[in-house]
Amino acid sequence: MNAFKNSYYAFRHGQSRANVEGIIISDPNVGTVDYGLTAEGRRQVAASLLTAGDFDSGTLIYSSDFLRARETAELIQEYLGVEGIVFDERLRERFFGEWEGQCHANYSKAWKKDEFEPDREYRGAESSRAVQARMWSVVESLEAAFEGRTIILVSHGDPLMLLQTAFRNLGPERHRSLPYIETAQWRLLNA
Repeated sequence: MNAFKNSYYAFRHGQSRANVEGIIISDPNVGTVDYGLTAEGRRQVAASLLTAGDFDSGTLIYSSDFLRARETAELIQEYLGVEGIVFDERLRERFFGEWEGQCHANYSKAWKKDEFEPDREYRGAESSRAVQARMWSVVESLEAAFEGRTIILVSHGDPLMLLQTAFRNLGPERHRSLPYIETAQWRLLNA
């Protein structure tokens, strides 16, 4: 798909308690109810919105239902005066299996496997190809439903990086080769 009907923006959640504690929180049973934004995360989102000239009250917000993403989406909603937020489970954090609740240094173990085996679930972690496919399915749904809209997708580091590869027609094994999306950073995906 080369021409898009809408403009899509990735918006990564602001700094969360999990970021500060250096642990992986990818289980929906935990992430949807705990590990929300820190005060710094809220400040990051507010500062990022000051640079977002393309967003207005007509912008659509779709978000992961994890607490850190939900709180980010609510800050965006309040700032823009947008009527509502659609929470979509397909925008959730990548599930990291056995590394749940463990040190965030384990992310790199999954990323190394991604480079050579993007279809493989390693130690129970969701494969990079599966994450790319579920994220892309959100865009396909939105393309079928809307035209001429600005749409913010509030999600997490890995899912947004993998979505970025899909927009660039790259395989999921390339997601770590693209410019990283920092906490509370937004990026136009179909530039």
